[in-house]
Amino acid sequence: MIVLGIDTATWTAAVGLARDDVVLAEDTDRESRSHAASLPALVERVLRDAGIALDAVETIAVSIGPGSFTGLRVGLAYAQGIAFAGGLRLVGVPTLEALAWVADAAAGETICAAIDARKREVYAALFAAERDGPRRLTPDAALAPAALAAQLPAASVLVGDAGEVYRDVFHGRASIRPFATHHPRGGIVARLGWTRAVAGAAVPPGALEPVYVRAPDAALPRSR
Repeated sequence: MIVLGIDTATWTAAVGLARDDVVLAEDTDRESRSHAASLPALVERVLRDAGIALDAVETIAVSIGPGSFTGLRVGLAYAQGIAFAGGLRLVGVPTLEALAWVADAAAGETICAAIDARKREVYAALFAAERDGPRRLTPDAALAPAALAAQLPAASVLVGDAGEVYRDVFHGRASIRPFATHHPRGGIVARLGWTRAVAGAAVPPGALEPVYVRAPDAALPRSR
C-alpha cells in the first residue's frame, strides 16, 4: 500500500511517501509562510523523488491535531481534496503521536511531545519510549508550560517547538530536542497512516475532523 503523509499542524509543513511501513521519500518546508502555497510543491517534490505518480497513491494520511487551527484546516482540506478526486482512503494521525516518533529517546525514557499553543499554553502528551516505538501514557491536553513541567519524570525527553519557546520553564526538567532537527516528518505520518489503515481506521474523506483540544479563537456565532 502506498501512503502519502501530510503534516501541517505546526509552522513546519511536512510531506512523506511510504510503501507499507517503508519510507520512500519525504521533505519539509520549515520556513513556510503559507501552508496552502507550499503544500502542493512539497507533494510534487516528494512524488518526484520517489519516482511515483499521484495516481499510484492508495491512501492519504494527515496529521489531525492538536496544533495550529489554520494549519490543521489547510492540511485536512488538501488531503480531502486529493482523496475525493482520486477515490482514496483517508486516515487521521494524531499530531503529538507522530511527533513522539522523532524524539530519539532511549527505552525507559519518557517522551513529552509538546507544541506551542499560544496564549501561554502548550499542547502536550506523554509517551513511554519502547523498543517498538512510543506508547501513549496520557491523552492530548492544553495546559500551562509550568503545569506540564511539574508532571515530567526525571528521565524525560521533550520534543516539539514548545521546548524552545518555553526553554526557561523546561530547562533542567527534560532533555530538549532542537526543533530544527526534531521536527514533524511526513514519512512518519505516512507510516503511522499505513498502520492505521491496515487496522481498519480509514474513513470517507468528509468524515474526518481536526482534533483541536482547545476551542478555536474564532467561531461562527450561534443562531438564536
